[in-house]
This record gives sequence, structure tokens and C-alpha cells, in this order.
Amino acid sequence: MSWIKERFERFGERPIAINETGTVTYAQFAANLQQWTQALDGWGIAPGERVGLVSEYHIDAVALLQALLERGCIVVPLSEDDRALFGERLATTSATRLIEVASEGPVTPQTTVCRDLSASAPPPHELMAPMVEQGRPGFVIFTSGSTGKGKAVLLDHERMVSKYRERVRDSFRTLLFLKLDHIGGLNTLFAVIFNGGTIVTCRSRAARDICACIERYKVELLPTTPSFLTMLLMSRVHGDFDLSSLKIVTYGTEVMPNSTLTGMHRTFPQIQLKQTYGLSELGILATQSKDSSSKWMKIGGHGFELDVREGVLWIRSRQAMLGYLNAPSPFDSEGWYNTGDRVETDGEYFQILGRESEIINVAGEKVFPIEVESFLLTLDNVRDVLVREKRSPVVGQMVWAEFVLEREEDPAAFKRRIVAECQGRLSPYKVPGHITIARDDSLVGTRFKKIRKAPGADPSASAPRGDTQPEETSV
Repeated sequence: MSWIKERFERFGERPIAINETGTVTYAQFAANLQQWTQALDGWGIAPGERVGLVSEYHIDAVALLQALLERGCIVVPLSEDDRALFGERLATTSATRLIEVASEGPVTPQTTVCRDLSASAPPPHELMAPMVEQGRPGFVIFTSGSTGKGKAVLLDHERMVSKYRERVRDSFRTLLFLKLDHIGGLNTLFAVIFNGGTIVTCRSRAARDICACIERYKVELLPTTPSFLTMLLMSRVHGDFDLSSLKIVTYGTEVMPNSTLTGMHRTFPQIQLKQTYGLSELGILATQSKDSSSKWMKIGGHGFELDVREGVLWIRSRQAMLGYLNAPSPFDSEGWYNTGDRVETDGEYFQILGRESEIINVAGEKVFPIEVESFLLTLDNVRDVLVREKRSPVVGQMVWAEFVLEREEDPAAFKRRIVAECQGRLSPYKVPGHITIARDDSLVGTRFKKIRKAPGADPSASAPRGDTQPEETSV
């Protein structure tokens, strides 16, 4: 698209990226883009090819991504964390190439591996076929599958970025936290480079490393998740760094605990806290928080229509995906999509209560995990907590709380103390009937949001994230 090239030329000597290796300007990025275009020629990559791309954030990897899109390819961003799923995902997307960018050292065409998969690639899905024939660029993003198998979301690139074409908006020095295989990560990347901002990359997403990166590169905008912000506050490492450059922290992908939002507002009163909202299937909506301490926000913007049906948010979007490659269409006959998010409304403002699929039904009483988590996070010796359902022969389901502790504590004594404090502050049906203590130090998945089992799953059968077995205290 010509407007993108013109935009890069206009920004010229502005810095497009900065990290420990130095600074890259938009002019240098444009030159790097030409090198990657030549590399695609050498690899024989043609318009319409489906390309699996394994890469962390690096400005040269971004140039490769842009070159693939300009070539008219459909890009399938893949994360090393999901390598066990590569075979399935490459087959689902009819991938003809697999490109793996070097994770260490310089990122160049010479250090990048391109494998030809065309001989074994099945014919493209019927939704993808017109894009392939016309050489229209796009993406396939796999949902996290936090409540089931991940779905392959087919997105049209032009539809995704059209909102940036009208005008150049305010730009910031932005730390890229969400990965390329996440709709929020792609949206952040496009919002920065199409508006003349600067991307900052960090090799680690540990709280200390993120804070060090903010201090060193004077980061202005941090887009992240509530789970990371909870970890940041509980770790207290932010006190070791100068974070005064931060102007805005945006958060999304999951519901924000009240205790974390209050803590962030109290700890960083100078920072604007803004809630974001979007889905892989629909795109990222414009939002406006009532204020930094509130979870109420306006949602929508040009190209989006909203409706609340029986307390659940439905959306119709011009940026919507073309469909799933491995599941039936979720849209109704008029193009509306059931987000599955329970909401409350107050005039123009919405508050997200939680996923309908995550509601715990205790003897007919409905419990949103986040409201219990928000309280439990305020208790002594609680570093983090994950609340989800557990089957109960008496009440159908009960509240299961899994904790990460600040310090060692006798499990039985901890359990008794937690139950006693809950009984004095929560309705009886919200009090955890099952308590476990995790052996690792994190309750989040690789996308830094809490992963909950599908409704009806028996938590005693396996660990919730597949990486730790909880230590249980009997109830």
C-alpha cells in the first residue's frame, strides 16, 4: 500500500526503534526493507504464499514482516513457546514456507532460515483461497485457547490497518510487550510505526528487566496485561528504577482486579491508566476510560457497532476476521459476534465483568473469578492468586483458589486463615471451598494472562497450565 511507504519516507530521520544494539531511523528501516525484499526474491517467495514466521521482536524482523506483507503473503506468526504445535498450525494454514529468525546475534537474511514446505502443503482453506489467488496480504492468528483448543483466525491486512491511513496520530516511545502472535502485539506495532513512534524491545518480560528497560530508554507507553501489573506491584522492584518517563500504561486481554488497579493508581499517580478492548476476531476497538482509577470505559469507534443482549456484549465490526480456518463461523446471519463477555452499562460506559464461560455456578449463585481474586490479592502473604471452578457433588461447582505465596507458610494454617478472612468479608458462596498452593512462582501463561480451564474440567486431573502440579491443602 503506497500510503505506508509514503509514511515511512515522511518520518525520515525519526527513530523507529531503539534497544541495546542502538537506534534505527525510519530511513534506515526503509533501506533494510529493501534488503529483505531482495531476500524474498532469492528464496523465490511469491504473492499468495502462506508463511510461518518464528521471531521475537527485532527491528529487522519487523522489516522482514513488512516485506512479506508488501509481497502479498499471508503471515502466520509463531512463538517458540508453542513449538510443539507448529506442525498442526502449519498444516491448518496450508503453509508453504517456514521462516525462522535468529534469536541471538544479528538478524540478517544470512542468519535467517527459510524452509520450503510447498510439497507437503494442503490446498488453502476456501476462506483463504481468494486471498491467495489475488495476492492479498493477511495474517492467521491463533487464539490462546484458554478455555479450549486455539482457533485459527484469518485476517485481511488492509482491513486491519485501514484505520491508520486517515491521519497521523500522537506517537510515543513504546515498549513492545505483547508478542507478534497476539492481535494486541500486532496492533501495538502498527500503531507505533504508522504514526512515527519508536518501538523499544526487551529480551525478557520479567518485571525487573521491563523496569530497567523503561528507565534506560525513557519509555513513554507500556501496553501490557493486568497479570503483569499485579506481578509488578507484588514484586516491588519498580522502586529500584526511575520510571518517571512513563506517561501511559494500557492494559487489556483479561479483566483487571480492582486491587491491582487501585494499587497502580496509588503507586503511579502521574501515569494515565487506560483500559483497552479487542478480540482477534473483531480487531481492537477505541476505548476511553472514565478515569485512571476506573474500570468503566467507552468502547467503539468508527466501524464498530455494539449491543448488549441479556447482559452479554455483542459486536459487529468492519475490521472483523474473514473466519476461522478450523472452526465454524461464530457470526450470526447479520454479522454480529457474541464476545462472551458479561458487562454492566452506565449510559455510554461499559464495565467488563468477566467471561461468561468462566462464571462459577455455586448452587445457583453466580461468581465471577475476578471479584474473588481482587479480594484475595489484598490478603497477607498472597503474591498472586488464580480463581476458577471445581466440580462439587453437593453444590455443582465450588470456588477453587490457587495461590502463590510471598513467603513460606504452613499450608494448613494458611488455608484456615484465608477461609476465616473470606468468611468475614465475602458472601458464603464466594468463599473458596478448595485451596491449593502453586509450586512455581507464576499463575499466568506465555501471553501473561491467567489461563482458566474449560467449564466442567476437573482440576484434580491436571495442572491448569500444563507446567506445574499444585500443592493442595484439604478443605
